[in-house]
Amino acid sequence: MSNGSNNDLSGAISGLVDTLGKLGQAQIEILNNTLKTVTSMVEPMGKTATDLVGTLANTMNDVLKNVTSAIGGDNK
Repeated sequence: MSNGSNNDLSGAISGLVDTLGKLGQAQIEILNNTLKTVTSMVEPMGKTATDLVGTLANTMNDVLKNVTSAIGGDNK
């Protein structure tokens, strides 16, 4: 093998390793960005769901008070 082909092979392997490293880093960045996006979407939905449950509980409480008042009569 000549010295030129050794340099070509070495350059090719170096380029391949460099490319694989960049691909690995790109995959990690994609995963990281995906996790950030999912987290930023879930957080407001969780707050909205919590607010909805609280509002539903308050509404049911008001309904039960009105039903109790209508059945028992308002003794004010």
